[in-house]
Amino acid sequence: MIKYISVAYYKSPVGELILGDYEGKLCLCDWRYRKMRAAIDKRIQGALGADYQEESTELLDQTKAQLDAYFKQDLQEFDIPLLLLGSDFQKQIWRELLNIPYGTTSNYTALSEAYGDLKAIRAVASANGANAISIIVPCHRVIGSDGSLTGYAGGLPAKKHLLQLENALPGQDQLSLFK
Repeated sequence: MIKYISVAYYKSPVGELILGDYEGKLCLCDWRYRKMRAAIDKRIQGALGADYQEESTELLDQTKAQLDAYFKQDLQEFDIPLLLLGSDFQKQIWRELLNIPYGTTSNYTALSEAYGDLKAIRAVASANGANAISIIVPCHRVIGSDGSLTGYAGGLPAKKHLLQLENALPGQDQLSLFK
């Protein structure tokens, strides 16, 4: 029997996302045109032994509605069942990302400390970059130790926009949103 991951597209204010639902859990919310698109798709499809099929589902509609609310600043915490697909290490790092609250940032050093190994900083950064559930698993909240914006699958302008939306940029105050 052929298995499918139901996929749909979502046009956010900062770029188009591809959303994936597998058996009622979100396994994909990723930048449609990112550099690692083929590798991410291969990992997800391979892990599930399933192909993509474009179709609407209740979960995908719910995800779009929550993303709409997030971009309108009406939602700070997503309530979507997730299916994290990657190595045990990657999944552990992604779960740590879920602990970074809306409106705050962290850095790779802090994530490495939370993992329990400061020497794992490069592996932590790599796992962060392999996150396939962007925004909901908030990898955009990870910045450089010096406060600089570091790489992001959706591009640095998208990362900056998301952090501004959350009023999470270091040194940003509420008034800067109205300039």
